[in-house]
Amino acid sequence: MRKIPLLVLLMGIFELKAQTITIPIETSQNALVLQTDKDNRLGIIHFGKKLSQSSEYVTIGQSLKYNDNNAGIYNSIYTPSGSWSLVEPAFEVLHTDGNTSSELKYVSHQTQKIDENVSQTSILLKDPIYPVEVTLFFKTYAKENVMEQWSVIKNQEKGNLILKKYASANLYFVAKDFYLHHYHGGWAKEMKPEDTKLTAGIKTLDSKLGTRANLFQPPTFMLSFDRQANEDDGKVLLGTLAWSGNFKIDFEKDSYQNLRLIAGINPFASEYTLAANEEFKTPSFIQTYSENGKGEASKNMHNWARKYRLLDGEGSRLTLLNNWEATYFDFDETKLTSLFKGAKELGVDMFLLDDGWFANKYPRNGDVAGLGDWQENKKKLPNGIGYLVKEATKAGVKFGIWVEPEMVNPKSELYEKHLDWVIREPNRPETYFRNQLPLDLANPEVQDFVFGILDDLFTKNPELAFIKWDCNAVTYNAHSMYLERTKKPQTQLYVDYVKGLYKVLERIRAKYPKVPMMLCSGGGGRVDYEALKYFTEFWVSDNTDPLERVFMQWEYSYYYPAIAQCNHITDWSNVGIKYRTDVAMMGKMGYDIVVSKLDEKELLFSQNVLKNYKNLKETIWHGDMYRLVNPFENQMASVQFVNDKKDQSVMFNYLTENRYDLNSLLSNIKLKGLDANKKYKVKEINLYPGTSSTIKENIIYSGEYLMTIGFNPSVSNRRTSVVIEINEVK
Repeated sequence: MRKIPLLVLLMGIFELKAQTITIPIETSQNALVLQTDKDNRLGIIHFGKKLSQSSEYVTIGQSLKYNDNNAGIYNSIYTPSGSWSLVEPAFEVLHTDGNTSSELKYVSHQTQKIDENVSQTSILLKDPIYPVEVTLFFKTYAKENVMEQWSVIKNQEKGNLILKKYASANLYFVAKDFYLHHYHGGWAKEMKPEDTKLTAGIKTLDSKLGTRANLFQPPTFMLSFDRQANEDDGKVLLGTLAWSGNFKIDFEKDSYQNLRLIAGINPFASEYTLAANEEFKTPSFIQTYSENGKGEASKNMHNWARKYRLLDGEGSRLTLLNNWEATYFDFDETKLTSLFKGAKELGVDMFLLDDGWFANKYPRNGDVAGLGDWQENKKKLPNGIGYLVKEATKAGVKFGIWVEPEMVNPKSELYEKHLDWVIREPNRPETYFRNQLPLDLANPEVQDFVFGILDDLFTKNPELAFIKWDCNAVTYNAHSMYLERTKKPQTQLYVDYVKGLYKVLERIRAKYPKVPMMLCSGGGGRVDYEALKYFTEFWVSDNTDPLERVFMQWEYSYYYPAIAQCNHITDWSNVGIKYRTDVAMMGKMGYDIVVSKLDEKELLFSQNVLKNYKNLKETIWHGDMYRLVNPFENQMASVQFVNDKKDQSVMFNYLTENRYDLNSLLSNIKLKGLDANKKYKVKEINLYPGTSSTIKENIIYSGEYLMTIGFNPSVSNRRTSVVIEINEVK
């Protein structure tokens, strides 16, 4: 007799008939319910609000009767190709014998309770003809109402199985209408939102860029059901794919006006070969569902990310001064060490040395040469990085450094010595993005090289406090000499590159688990929740214009908590330093300026802001975020953060356009997240020297008043940025 595994058994199995299995997968508020049909195929019968009586899930399937025999194919949990299905597949393979069809039938499932909050359900599906298995995994985080799902495909045929499509998730939704909130963009134009009412056919979000895969479109979206959800009302699914390479997310509206979602690695040029007994694990699709609007869904994702995914998400961060926009490539040892004093005088924790510090035969004096040659430039830094670390320490600040270890310039010693390490088509002209090419991380030798760059820096400079990891090029002419040499298909390159990147990052974190690292890709060209397992933060955009950042940070904030977003004060904009600083304060703040060029008032203002930031950063980084006034719909933006104890809050307010009469800004803004029974004082902070506030500090408000009647921060064309601190009166 087969033994039952020593796990928490079968999450809610109920019998409708002898052959019918019902599987509820639940968080504290939501449920995904699966059920087998008469042919033992597994489909989705419910997605949405959790029922208090789980036994009632059994009867849901009885109400989903269609008027033809083929309708039930639409709700498959993992739709196979080439057999009974006529819709977009989640799973497509080429068998050893050349057959292109597949079928997947339910075999068994089990649930493991990992802790009081986290459970994992695995469901085994098998092809009844061919020895191919697919195990579907659903990991639920009850309190956060987040579900993470992926698939593991196992080849038990005697020969190679070719994976042609291998999705992470295949979901099915029933609603009157569906509205998709998604994004497009480019360099310095990240997260441009669009709203689309989905109609018959397939709407696709995808990337084919290889590296820097999110440059034109991120793998993140919000899907509203019945009508467009707003911040505090409506049914909405917030979803994202945790993968740092090519992705594809399809939204297919079927002939019954219901919606199928298929998300995973983009199958474009990515057929993957599985040898006998090999497995392939797909990346995670991460989603949270709310019936109380986009704000609640966003808080779900933030709480999950800080606790379970973002590296050191519940920890702290370093404020920094970066030299990039201060010096670009034009610096030497003397110029850099002179900036350390400014970092200390300003009051930041760290100085970050950006691009341009390396290479000798082909010095890194611009973006045309040197990438790949990671030795200190002897002319610029005759005493090496170690000297800079020591001098920064003497000045009272920590020292961090920029690297771009995945890339190479054709004008470099690495390119000359290891052309076989470069991703390039040997018989075609090279095509460059920012004068560079990616290295072939499918190659274990290249993985060792990239790991060695970081390992060498840390070994020689154990006091090194921070890494900024950049990735500025996409992949043209995708070809791997390593895959060619090892007789593996070139179609594996896009996937094996990302797997190789993760192997390097795993090694770095195994040896250096606590060093903060910023994920950068010429801006936000790579951020996702698989990469953020290894990074403490990400660079939002190279566009640091504060007005543009208000809009970018608004959209990014739905998916990523403030502690993960790097916001720097720079000279990109002509607006004053106050507006620039206040906007940057809504995340992990840093500076990219020459401190010695600040006048007396600007320096004093900046020093005072850093003191305010020190007082408020825990609330900003770890508190709940509330979006109060949407800049896409109004002349201003207003955002609030509230800490867990509800005894401290901070409210950021910005004028975003002044083309029209500003009388509409004179009304109160209702705050959120406070304790209705507590008493609060409000105080304007970040005042520029020589100015005074119009906000009266001697008034005590109840939380109920501030959330019901509201508060007017008095934003105007003379007060374009207003930051309000709210503290409980005890």
